[in-house]
Amino acid sequence: MTIDGLPPLREVVSRHGLAARKALGQNFLFDLNLTGRIARAAGPLEGHTVLEVGPGPGGLTRALLAEGAGRVVAIERDPRCLPALAEIEARYPGRLDVVEADALEIDAASLLGSGPSRIAANLPYNVGTALLASWLSVPDWPPPWSSATLMFQREVADRIVAGPDDPANYGRLGVLCGWRCRSRILFDVPPQAFVPPPKITSAVVLIEPSPAPLPARPQMLERVTRAAFGQRRKMLRQSLKGLGTDPAPLLEAAGIEGTRRAEEVPVAGFCAMAIALEAIMAAQPGTR
Repeated sequence: MTIDGLPPLREVVSRHGLAARKALGQNFLFDLNLTGRIARAAGPLEGHTVLEVGPGPGGLTRALLAEGAGRVVAIERDPRCLPALAEIEARYPGRLDVVEADALEIDAASLLGSGPSRIAANLPYNVGTALLASWLSVPDWPPPWSSATLMFQREVADRIVAGPDDPANYGRLGVLCGWRCRSRILFDVPPQAFVPPPKITSAVVLIEPSPAPLPARPQMLERVTRAAFGQRRKMLRQSLKGLGTDPAPLLEAAGIEGTRRAEEVPVAGFCAMAIALEAIMAAQPGTR
C-alpha cells in the first residue's frame, strides 16, 4: 500500500537495511492506515509546521505530509534513517526538514518558527517521558505548539492523564501534565502493529496546552512532587521533610492536612505548595 507514490515501507526498510535497534527505542510502524489515523488525530495540518521526533524510515512523516502539513521538521538521531527520509524530502520539496540530532539535547521548539505548529510523533520508548517532561517544563507558557499527538507505552499514557481519582497511576508526570495541559487517550495500538512487536500495548495521547495554568514555577513544582511521590507511602508531613524545610507552612498554604499522602493531593495543591516553597526559599537564601 502507498499513499504518495513512494515505495511501501517494508521495501524501504529492506533496501536501506533499517533493522530497528532496541538501544534507540525503535519500533517501526509499517501500517499506513494507522499512521494516517495518527496524522488525522493531530488535527487540521494545513498551514502548520509539525514537529516529529524519531521518524525512523518515515511512516508517520509520509502520513503527516499526505494529510496536508505545510512543513514537517523531523528530528532523527539514527544516521541510518537519513537516506530513507531524503527520499521523502525529494517527494515533498520544501516541506520536509530533517534534523540529525538527539531531541533531548536541542531546543526543539525553536525549530518550529513563528507560525501555527503542532507536535506529532511515535516517540522512542526510551526517551518519550523525558521528552514530554522537557517540553512541559519550559519557563515560558503557553508554548508555540497548539497540540501534541504522541504515542507512548499504555502504562505511560495512563500516568499522563491520571489524577487523584486514579491513585495507582497518579504521580509526578500526572501533576506536570495536569498543571499545564489537558490530556486524553485517543486510542490503543496493539503490539502487532510494530516491527519488531513490543511486549506491551501502546496508546496515542492528545495533549493540549492550557493557556493560563496556575502560577507555579516548574523547578519548584518538580521539587515538591519529587519529595512527595518519592516516599508516596508516607504522610506528607514526613515525606516533604526531604525538601530541607519545615513542611507545615507548605501544607498550611495549600490547605492540606499533613496526614494525607501524595496521591490524594490535586494539582492545585501541589502548585500552592510550590509557590509557598519558593517564597520560603526567597526569604531564607541559605535554604536548599
